[in-house]
Amino acid sequence: MKILNSKRRFLLKKLALSIGVLALAGNAAAATGKPEKWELKFGFIKLTDMVPLAVAYEKGYFEDEGLFVTLEAQANWKVLFDRVVSGELDGAHMLAPMPLGAATGVITKAEIITPFTLSYNGAAITVANSVWAEMKKGVPSEGGKPKHPISATALKPVLESYKKASKPFNLGMTFPVGTHNYLERYWLAAGGINPGFYAPDKGDNSGTLNAEAMLSVVPPPQMVPTMEAGTTVGYCVGEPWNQQAVFKGLGVPVITSENIWPNGADKVFGLTKAFAEKNPNTTIRSVKALIRASAWLDANNNGNRPEAVKIIARPAYVGADEKVIANSMTGTFEFEKGDKRPIPDFNKFFRGYYGIPYYSDAVWWTTQMRRWGHISEQKPDSWYMDIAKKAYRPDIYVTAAKELIAEGKMKASDFPDFDKETYIKPAQKSPLDGIEYDGTKPNDYLEKFAIGLKGAQKM
Repeated sequence: MKILNSKRRFLLKKLALSIGVLALAGNAAAATGKPEKWELKFGFIKLTDMVPLAVAYEKGYFEDEGLFVTLEAQANWKVLFDRVVSGELDGAHMLAPMPLGAATGVITKAEIITPFTLSYNGAAITVANSVWAEMKKGVPSEGGKPKHPISATALKPVLESYKKASKPFNLGMTFPVGTHNYLERYWLAAGGINPGFYAPDKGDNSGTLNAEAMLSVVPPPQMVPTMEAGTTVGYCVGEPWNQQAVFKGLGVPVITSENIWPNGADKVFGLTKAFAEKNPNTTIRSVKALIRASAWLDANNNGNRPEAVKIIARPAYVGADEKVIANSMTGTFEFEKGDKRPIPDFNKFFRGYYGIPYYSDAVWWTTQMRRWGHISEQKPDSWYMDIAKKAYRPDIYVTAAKELIAEGKMKASDFPDFDKETYIKPAQKSPLDGIEYDGTKPNDYLEKFAIGLKGAQKM
């Protein structure tokens, strides 16, 4: 679905043709030069974390850069990814592991890069009411409410009952080389449940080898209807589709992603390397607009979030009830009906990590690709960093940020000291299982897991 203000676009386009695109960009012409391509189409999936794209459009940040952008909703992640590769889309809202899947050849041989992280955290795992009713019996209480984060160990008796009844236990995720697949596998494995392995060398890309729970692909907007139909008994997805299950009385979220891997890159802005090389000014200008949008979203202690909720509640963007979207976007999250808890960083866009595509985030996702067999052989630590630098491009981000500072649109204090930045976050432990991740030691990290490939192991 296209999102256009045709009158505004017509007038701006006419102005651009008559007096030159640079005039539209105002002071932005200082360093980058005019866009090589100024009419662009960016894709997105109907999730709340596409919101930086919507804000950059609605607030005129793209126009400030001389860019005329069409935002278009896509049916699912595969369609979106394929259309970026084919050039039908100039860029898109992407799952953070997608550029890495391209860099490693797991998805395609096409080179996809990300110069910008659209969001951190922002996902959750929800189970059907019937599953939760059984799980809850094994979950400790704290203040009369279930203690979080909830471990998948509470799911084991449910799995056993399904097995005895010869019933399939199916969980949804959104894309094999994707955020929700790897987070769901991490949660299951931390609770002692094997989610299965991929074996590409054997031609088995089902991800079900040795699986105790089956994971299958479901497009985000279909998560709730699929669970309502009984095809799945739970899923991992971004918002608003976890809160939608609560509002409809169908399911209960059991864990949010910052309790699995805190402040990890969840979605990125992805485009082909070929596009960025052919259109460097356009790429930088796009990132400048997205930086401003993300900063606006986190400004004033999330004070702009209610306005953001109204924007993306429109059918052309996410198309969900404002109350459902606001439940997570404005800093709270509801688990069981009435159990609403403050989670101010559930959706984080700029605060703390600025939208920078950190190498350590890329390495984390690649360790999960290795852990579950998408990377079938042992790789040295240096390989993980090489892949990260191939796909994640903070150099483009820095150019954009410095221009915003020079133009007076943002301040140097809004950003880290780029001269000292390594783009490796400090080591941190998972709140779920206490395992520490250090982005400079991926193989040591993999060795810490009881379930998952490590060392020279292969399927």
